[in-house]
Amino acid sequence: MTEMMLKAVDLHARYGAVEVLRGLNFEVPHGNVVVILGANGAGKTTTLRALCNMCTTSGTITMEGTDITRAHTADIVRRGVAHVPQGRGTFAELSVMDNLKVGAYTRRDNEVSADVDRWFEIFPRLEERRDQMAGSLSGGEQQMLAVARALMCRPRLLLLDEPSLGLAPLIIEDLFERFAQLNKETGLTMLLVEQNANLALDMADYGYVIESGEIALHGPADQLKNDPAVQEAYLGA
Repeated sequence: MTEMMLKAVDLHARYGAVEVLRGLNFEVPHGNVVVILGANGAGKTTTLRALCNMCTTSGTITMEGTDITRAHTADIVRRGVAHVPQGRGTFAELSVMDNLKVGAYTRRDNEVSADVDRWFEIFPRLEERRDQMAGSLSGGEQQMLAVARALMCRPRLLLLDEPSLGLAPLIIEDLFERFAQLNKETGLTMLLVEQNANLALDMADYGYVIESGEIALHGPADQLKNDPAVQEAYLGA
């Protein structure tokens, strides 16, 4: 098995005539947490969308050595990629339990109930609200539900787009502790797009900084955290 869960080479992406990504090269090793940092409009969300073939792309994307550049989004999901988009995207009129069941719709095994129990253990507030409509949950609870629903498909790669957006600081800290726990206990590979650079770099193994659709900096997370340019732009130093 290749060491790389995901690799992008010369990745370009556009919406119509507007080019957003300009030749990105990056890697996500098995079992690692990799973070993509950047200002609003830099191309972070588009990067995740490009990986799922949700916009027009060129270049090469491989998953465990297999070219998925032209694969349909549904086929990419079946390969083990789960995407938690910005804005959470839960099914507001379904209960917490039904949202989790929707997350397992591609599965044909008999362990769905066991996985529900597993994610209730990781996110205990969801268990407390298992029969509550998703639309009535707090923002932090909805984010936890979106993540747990994605995990119900048993992904090998989790794409997280701005999971801290709009949440209170204590909720954000709790959420990131859950992410770190997931990575440590299950070895789940994660690619995280995030503006809260401090928390993201504390959890990550490696990071990339995108500026205007291009990679401006990259390196081990602790190295980036100590980089003066990153400190000034993203860490409030």
